[in-house]
Amino acid sequence: MSPIKAAVCTAFRAPLEVQTVNIRPPEMGEVAVTLKAVAICHSDISYADGAWGGDLPAVYGHEAAGIVSSVGTGVRGLAEGDHVIVTLIRACGTCPSCAGGKPVICETPNTATGPLTTAAGEPLVAAMNCGAFAEKCVVDQSQVVKIPRTMPMPAASLVACGVITGIGAVVNAARLRAGQDVVVIGAGGVGLNAIQGARIAGARRIVAVDMTEEKLAIAKSFGATDGVLATDTKPWRAAKKAIGRGADAVIVTVGAIPAYDQAPQYLANGGQVIMVGMPHSGAMSHYEPVMLAATGQGMTGSKMGDVVIARDIPWMLDLYKQGRLKLDELVSRTWKLDQINDAIADTKTGAAKRNVIVFD
Repeated sequence: MSPIKAAVCTAFRAPLEVQTVNIRPPEMGEVAVTLKAVAICHSDISYADGAWGGDLPAVYGHEAAGIVSSVGTGVRGLAEGDHVIVTLIRACGTCPSCAGGKPVICETPNTATGPLTTAAGEPLVAAMNCGAFAEKCVVDQSQVVKIPRTMPMPAASLVACGVITGIGAVVNAARLRAGQDVVVIGAGGVGLNAIQGARIAGARRIVAVDMTEEKLAIAKSFGATDGVLATDTKPWRAAKKAIGRGADAVIVTVGAIPAYDQAPQYLANGGQVIMVGMPHSGAMSHYEPVMLAATGQGMTGSKMGDVVIARDIPWMLDLYKQGRLKLDELVSRTWKLDQINDAIADTKTGAAKRNVIVFD
C-alpha cells in the first residue's frame, strides 16, 4: 500500500476532505495511473450531494488523464510511462452488452476489491470505478486509452466523460445524418460537446437552449447556429422558427425535469429525444404518449454517448489535432486538489464550462 492525497466525501452535502489515504498496487488486468488532471463533472457533484445514494466514505472523480506508473499481470497494450485517458467505463468484453457493442452498459458486476483504504485501513470506495479526485488511481485496463505524449493533460481529461458523452449522444445514439437539424438543451460541458458533435456530423441547424445569453454566445462559438432562451414562455416555438420545422434530434444534456417535460415539443415528425442529463433519483417527468405514437417520435437513453472508447476516443483526438474539435477552450480554470471545494462551488454556479484539478 502507498500513501496518496485524495479528496474524500465523508458525508453527503458536506465539503470534501483532502486526506492521506492508501492505494494498493495494480492486480491482474489493472493499471496504476499517476494523475495529472481530473475534471469536475456534475455527476461527481450529484453523487457527493446524495442524489443517487451510494456508500461512504468515497472518493469521486472520473474524468481524468495521467501517466501509467505500473501495470498488473495480464495487461496488454499498456506500459509504464504511457500517457492515458482514464474513463469510468469498465467492460468485461464478453457479456451480451459488451459483445453487442455496448460496453458502457456492461452487465458483469465488478467483484474486485477496491484499491483504496483510509489511513486507518478501513474500506474507502473508489467511486464510479475510478476514485480520481486523488493523486493516483488503479483501474481496469479496459478503462484506459493511450494518448499522444504531446497532448495537454487538462484537455485530455475532458475526453474521459464530457466530450465522449456529448459527441457520442449525437453520433452514436441519435445517428445524426448530414443535413439534419438538432436542438441541444443545456450549453454546459456535455452540451457544448453535443453541439460540436452535431457540427462535425454535418447538421444543418444546431439550436442551443440555455438560461442566459452568455451561455448561448459560448454555444455559438462551439458551433451552434442559433440560440434560444429556456426562460421564454414556449422556447420550442423560437427553436422551430429558427430551424423552419421541428428538430430531427433533441439532445437533453441537463438533469432538469422542465427540460425533459418540454423536450418532445421541439421535435419534427419522426424525431427523437436523446436523454443524457441525469435528474436526481425519484424525479419524475410527464409526457402525452399519444403524441409520440401518432407522430412516430421516440425517446432514447444514452449513457456515456454509447461509446466504445478504443474505437471512438482515437478519432476524436485526431479531430482535436486537426483543429476541428475544441478541447482547450472547454477548460474554464485549473485548480489544485486542496482547492477542490472552491472549484465545486464555482461549477455549481453554472458559469464554468469545465473546472479541472491539476497535479504537479
